[in-house]
Amino acid sequence: MPCIAYKATKFRPDTLAIIEMAVEIVDEYQSQGFNLTLRQVFYQFVSRDLIPNTERSYKRLGSIINDARLAGLLDWQSIEDRTRDPKSTTHWNSPAEIVEASVRSYKIDKWENQRHHVEVWVEKDALIDVVKRACKPLDVTRFSCRGYVSQSAMWRAGRRLTEKESDGHDTVILHLGDHDPSGIDMTRDIKDRLAMFGSSVLVRRIALTMDQIDELGPPPNPAKLSDSRARDYIAQYGDESWELDALEPAYMVDLITDHVLALRDEDDWDEAVEREDLERGKLKDAARTLRL
Repeated sequence: MPCIAYKATKFRPDTLAIIEMAVEIVDEYQSQGFNLTLRQVFYQFVSRDLIPNTERSYKRLGSIINDARLAGLLDWQSIEDRTRDPKSTTHWNSPAEIVEASVRSYKIDKWENQRHHVEVWVEKDALIDVVKRACKPLDVTRFSCRGYVSQSAMWRAGRRLTEKESDGHDTVILHLGDHDPSGIDMTRDIKDRLAMFGSSVLVRRIALTMDQIDELGPPPNPAKLSDSRARDYIAQYGDESWELDALEPAYMVDLITDHVLALRDEDDWDEAVEREDLERGKLKDAARTLRL
């Protein structure tokens, strides 16, 4: 992975210690297959009692990490901005090459004959890659809400879910969001607006919950008093809130996986996998013919 220097910088010993810890943290998670966002790196520092949990501290860490990258001390690919990816057209060198690629990507809907249709919705776009890590092998739809879901996106979701329900599926959304006044309310909002659009979906909040907060002890933030929902939240939960980003990525992957598997019929799944493998074999034969 690239550590490329573009700027010479002489760091103070305390700043260099923060950089060395950042390198240790990102190396630890890369060894597990995860690249972190800056917010996730920040919460690793906070959870280890290395820096205070304040917005000022977050901005200072971001500045130090930026300088460390420019100085060639931190891998450029180790910390991700998951909201700013370029899009481009895929190109192929031959017909055989595209058929061979289709072999690798060919998938059938393995939930078609299942009782449940399951989707995983996450409040924050920055965590969609963590959700993808769980959902992709489970063949489950994933959706980044980006806060409160827009009306047009919610309407499209309602149409998608009611179609599944008309086909005989019980629909389930597993929702992950911050434990703060708006984050808690978003779970209710998803259920209410999808019901308005005709869906009988079960919306199940799987994170963050108070049980998880009690068990895992993520670092708290002050509840946002400017939020119009703060009064009801504080009356029920107190004056602290917690961000979803503070959860370990591996914990979120395991959490989603466990909830999805609890809704999956394994006999139907195995039958679908067998059919998918058989049909993929036909594509392999076609690619072999094109190479001749």
